[in-house]
Amino acid sequence: MRPAFRPLLAALAGASVLLAPAAGRAAAGPAGEPEPSTTAPAPAGDAAEPGGTRALALLPTDLRQRNGRHLVLDRQRRRLYVLESGSLLRLFPVAVGMPGWETPTGRFEVIEMTPHPIWEHPETGRRVPAGPANPLGSRWIGFHQDCLGREAHNGERVLSIDGCVSAGFHGTPHRWTVGRAVSHGCVRLYDEDVRALYDIVEMGMPVTVLP
Repeated sequence: MRPAFRPLLAALAGASVLLAPAAGRAAAGPAGEPEPSTTAPAPAGDAAEPGGTRALALLPTDLRQRNGRHLVLDRQRRRLYVLESGSLLRLFPVAVGMPGWETPTGRFEVIEMTPHPIWEHPETGRRVPAGPANPLGSRWIGFHQDCLGREAHNGERVLSIDGCVSAGFHGTPHRWTVGRAVSHGCVRLYDEDVRALYDIVEMGMPVTVLP
C-alpha cells in the first residue's frame, strides 16, 4: 500500500494542492507561475558518449559503485542521473530550487508516484486538469527523508517538519525553466523526460541529492 500524505497547507502559506485522480491523495503543488530567471542554464549533457564515462566521472566514487538502481541529483550541474550498479542508464537536465528555496540535499527514497496530477490553487480554488497546461506536467514523483508515518507536504515547495523532508520530481509546461534554478525546491523536468523517469523508478528507490 502506498503511504498517503496529507498536506500541511496552513504551515506554508501560498502553497497549492496536488490531487491524484481517483486516488484521493493530496499534496502541495507549485505556488504559481515561475518568474524569469537570470540564472544561466545548465551546460548540455554528455550522456550520449559510450558508457557515459565523462558524466559518471563527475560523481562521488561511492555513488558510482553503489549496487542496484538509484537516482542522483547534481544540483550544481542541474542534472539527474539514473544509475544501476555503476552504469549510467539515463541523464536528464533539470530545474532546481532558487536561492532561498534550495532543493534539499541528502539521501531520500521515492514515496509517491502520481500520473496525470490535478493542480488546485489554494486561494481561488481554481483547478487545472491534467494536460499540457498543468504546472506539474503529466507526472509527479515524490521523495522523502524520515517521513513515513508522519504528515508531510509534497509539492513544488519543500517543507521540513521535525526532521521529515519531502520534495519531488515533476514535469512542467514552462520548458525554458529546465536547466535553471527557479523552483521552490522541487525538481522540474521536460515533460517527456519525467514520463521516461516515471517508467524507470519504483516506490522505495533511493534518491541522493548532492550539494
